[in-house]
Amino acid sequence: MKNEKEILHYFNNELSENQKQELHQADDFEFYSKIAHYAEQLEAPKINVEQALKEFKNKQVPKGRVKTITFKNWYKVAAVLAIMLCCSYILFFNNEKLYTTKIAQTEALYLPDDSQVILNASSNLKYNKKEWKDERNLTLIGEAFFKVSKGQKFTVQTSAGSVQVLGTQFNVKQRLGYFEVQCYEGLVSVLHKNQTVKLQPGKTFRVINDKITPVNDFSATTPSWIQNESSFDNIPLSQVIAELERQYDIHISTKGIDITQLYTGAFAHNDKNVALTAVTVPLKLSYKINGKNVIFYHYNGK
Repeated sequence: MKNEKEILHYFNNELSENQKQELHQADDFEFYSKIAHYAEQLEAPKINVEQALKEFKNKQVPKGRVKTITFKNWYKVAAVLAIMLCCSYILFFNNEKLYTTKIAQTEALYLPDDSQVILNASSNLKYNKKEWKDERNLTLIGEAFFKVSKGQKFTVQTSAGSVQVLGTQFNVKQRLGYFEVQCYEGLVSVLHKNQTVKLQPGKTFRVINDKITPVNDFSATTPSWIQNESSFDNIPLSQVIAELERQYDIHISTKGIDITQLYTGAFAHNDKNVALTAVTVPLKLSYKINGKNVIFYHYNGK
């Protein structure tokens, strides 16, 4: 194989359909697929496999038990080494810093300017280390709480909008069909579809299914999820279910239930049954658990 694309194509053909499915279902598939993408853009050193094999055979080897390396095996070894070289280049010289949390996991981290970030479950945060001194820009998928050190403009980009501050504390939540920014200290500027909104402490900007939704003021000093509790104020049940799934690694299905109905309440992250009860009882619902599968249904079975 003459370059990385041929090598990646070779291994793609070597994988069975079951192996490909297992690879796609792996927790780190998204991260490593990025590595594969960037590896395709790199120019790897040219490898003359036949010449390398000839030189290897001409070398003297110590007497004793020797395992013969066939051309086919050496070809595979050369391919693996080439891919490892490409991946090593990306890991050591790529300037993108990426943080990822899994289901039921949170992570606290510090940015180069000593700003603090806490990532909620199933979230991704990335920034460019080389450009950080000139521009404090980050990209967020999921939810995170930021405590920003004072300095130049600090921007958090999401698919639903961007948030800009100089030095403050705020929470950003961007999930499927949901975008919310809460200001806990200082002043936060939110840009959503060419509309800019300024948030003071206690104020919230929320968008549900592309519709801006009014929210009551709050007095908390930090988001509830940092204390291992998810709280909701007039939130569609579909969003509450999604959060239950993220915090408890379960799959919830509904039977004849309107998942657009609004829920106000909270559930803790340390007891699944208590959490499910806290969500279903106020809505006059019940639930059944079968391993990691949960069903929500009405009391009367309708």
